[in-house]
Amino acid sequence: MRFRPHARFPQLISGLLLYGASLALMVRSDLGLSPWSVLDQGISERLGVSIGMANAVVGVAVLLSWLPLRQRPGVGTVGNVLLIGVAVDATLALLPPVEALGIRVPLLIAGVSLNALATATYVGARLGPGPRDGLMTGLHERTGWSVRLVRTSIEVCVLAAGWLLGGTAGLGTVLYAMAIGPLTQTCLRFTAVRVKKDLCP
Repeated sequence: MRFRPHARFPQLISGLLLYGASLALMVRSDLGLSPWSVLDQGISERLGVSIGMANAVVGVAVLLSWLPLRQRPGVGTVGNVLLIGVAVDATLALLPPVEALGIRVPLLIAGVSLNALATATYVGARLGPGPRDGLMTGLHERTGWSVRLVRTSIEVCVLAAGWLLGGTAGLGTVLYAMAIGPLTQTCLRFTAVRVKKDLCP
């Protein structure tokens, strides 16, 4: 980790924008999305709004669930709600749908890989968790369940709800579930920023 106090905000912004772009790549692959994106897509289909707008609405709803969990939002939390949806819609507008499987598979792989880098980038800035991350850690602290169990439980429920609403689950969903943890952990070695308290003996 590196001590870069003046780089944290730009790192946060770039990470959130890249995160939105990565979700759009997975949407265009049409081979399956991350659990939360399956929910976003399902809501988008049902309400007739963009996926980016659905992402923001879900983010606000999840953020409200923090109240009984007594989680504290940060700049990164607000940025997550405001920027990721915009980046999703902007990328989708620039990237037309594709039909060839030979293009869709690379789009999926690129989307998952970029998602891991983007996650490590905005999380590494250490300016506040995203709404969904905060929900996970809040439930972990309140219930005493392991982070793995809480995250798995949340994502299974979210995935099921999104699929029932018409979201796309498939190969990409499985690939995301298997790869995102190890890839993000690897990227965090290069993106995590040290803050002053880390330097105290």
